[in-house]
Amino acid sequence: MDITLNALPVSETRVSRPAALIFWLMGVACLVFAMVVVGGITRLTESGLSITEWKPIAGTLPPLNEASWLSEFEKYKQIPEYTQINGPAGMTLAEFKFIYFWEWVHRLLGRVIGLAFALPLAWFWVKQAIPAGYKPRLLALLALGALQGTIGWWMVSSGLSARTDVSHYRLAVHLLTALCILGGLVWTALDLKELKTNPDARPATISTFTAIILAILFIQILFGAWVAGLNAGYVSNTWPLMNDRVFPDGVDTANGAFYALVNDPYLTHFVHRWWAWVAVFALVVLSRRVKKAGVRAASTAIHSAFGVQILLGIATVMTGVNIVLAVSHQAVGALVVASTVWGAHVLGRKPA
Repeated sequence: MDITLNALPVSETRVSRPAALIFWLMGVACLVFAMVVVGGITRLTESGLSITEWKPIAGTLPPLNEASWLSEFEKYKQIPEYTQINGPAGMTLAEFKFIYFWEWVHRLLGRVIGLAFALPLAWFWVKQAIPAGYKPRLLALLALGALQGTIGWWMVSSGLSARTDVSHYRLAVHLLTALCILGGLVWTALDLKELKTNPDARPATISTFTAIILAILFIQILFGAWVAGLNAGYVSNTWPLMNDRVFPDGVDTANGAFYALVNDPYLTHFVHRWWAWVAVFALVVLSRRVKKAGVRAASTAIHSAFGVQILLGIATVMTGVNIVLAVSHQAVGALVVASTVWGAHVLGRKPA
């Protein structure tokens, strides 16, 4: 299998300005990384349901006076998270402002990313600075970013009526889409970097081998998102055993093994904990091939990212999900994705 992301007519790439586009795309990638970090803080502080309406334009500004804050607080008081959890706990307006802040920052950053991508794209388009064949890919990334905003609200809406939190399925879609956008930005920037070096360079492709590596990593991130959504990190604070057992006691299979696999916090935690080593093995193999291909920096980046990620994962479990370690775990997870994409790109490069 050989998947070519774009076929570029060589003769049309010589009038492009790949250097400027590389700087732009990597800048947006950094913003997406920041979005993943803020998203982790929002989730861990239980802030995601604090804004109960989706107002893409009007919601840009936070409440600016006491009356507006009280109005937002009253809206929050109508949802199950408040009536069943925070209300009985005696949540104050000051505490509501804290969780509102993180959700507002998360949404604001999403708007900033949209503008940071769309406005320069329009400028490069008008200036005819986009290499031939790259316009469809950039439009696809723009569309995926717009879809991510819709997915974000789709996720939040799942926790506004019958639930006290968001659906872990929808949370996983939201996180995976963000990381897919990050990977697409990095891959496209790397293609443009090759084009900058050699105007006759062809886009890299995804081989069967790298597709398998990416699939293994996808499964690990998927279970990580489910662990987050189910608060499964709290079911055990010991490692390598889970509460003194290799296979955890407490898995509920009353609705079947598959249902437990995707819904039971003990089982999702178990799979995320041990599939990590499958991912490590795959990434070691990838990094060795990347090193043989002559790009030692990419190989080092892959090793460093997954090494730190494993240590952070263990530390997060053993500290009972310390928020700093948990957010760092999510942040480095994004770096694992970026470094893996770099390695896959190295192996997928084609001769001019």
